[in-house]
Amino acid sequence: MKTVGHVRAVDGISFSINEGETLGLVGESGCGKTTTSKLILRLEKPTGGKILQEGKDIQEFKGQDLKDFRTQVQAVFQDPWSSLSPRMKVRDIVSEALVVNRDVTKEEVADRVSEVLRQVGLAPEAADLYPHEFSGGQRQRIAVASALASSPKLIILDEPVSALDVSIRAQVMNLLVDLQAETGVAFLLVAHNLATVRYMAHQTVVMYLGKIVEHGPTESLYNDPQHPYTRALFSAALPAHPDEQRDEIVLTGEVPSPINPPTGCYFHPRCPVAMERCSREEPVLTDKGGGHQVSCHLYD
Repeated sequence: MKTVGHVRAVDGISFSINEGETLGLVGESGCGKTTTSKLILRLEKPTGGKILQEGKDIQEFKGQDLKDFRTQVQAVFQDPWSSLSPRMKVRDIVSEALVVNRDVTKEEVADRVSEVLRQVGLAPEAADLYPHEFSGGQRQRIAVASALASSPKLIILDEPVSALDVSIRAQVMNLLVDLQAETGVAFLLVAHNLATVRYMAHQTVVMYLGKIVEHGPTESLYNDPQHPYTRALFSAALPAHPDEQRDEIVLTGEVPSPINPPTGCYFHPRCPVAMERCSREEPVLTDKGGGHQVSCHLYD
């Protein structure tokens, strides 16, 4: 749980990501997706609860354990322009996590840089160039190579394709899927584009105002969304096919302030099927079978 003043940016959330699995995190802006990512990266410190890596609390890591953690958990951000230093050559960008956190020789660094550049579809000669000498899609491949260099167990993908041209997005998404199959790395995919999440994620978590309202296997959740908010969120997304028919659900009102959230279910002021108890009682995540969980009084 992350608190700033009296704001609970994320509140009582819990999920796990297995090796070789992608978990998608979706929801409106301000729902807590970015804060969740920062907590996992140790860029923020939780005020309650724990984040465990293989059963160990990441906040307890010190010394070599902390160095190991920093190589095992990496991130790829939305805009490669801002995440890649314009003053560093690609070889230095890609090898930074290795050089800072591991005792490696220059030869080992050079070999690893060449290896990961090939993995992301770039020539080893790219190591001698600067980020501005590449296209947007190529820069994002460099960012992926940098994340891969230390052989991480988890990579947080924060809107990894949203800043790219539409023609390039599919290439980068396919690259990430192929790299996961090859290396077994796990992904936490934070995205607004629901089509991206559906294509890449094995599991999907839907958040609203800092809480998880639905969680389940991606296809199960997309084909049969249970929570009223999930239904509305998915109905607002562009269909995969222009001839696909769907009923658009329009929510009234604004997202409540996290400084003064509603009592009971946080979604009840905007919910089209809210009941009297929704304003009094906070729902809990209920297992609907097949790993599909929903937090709604409709299913108590």
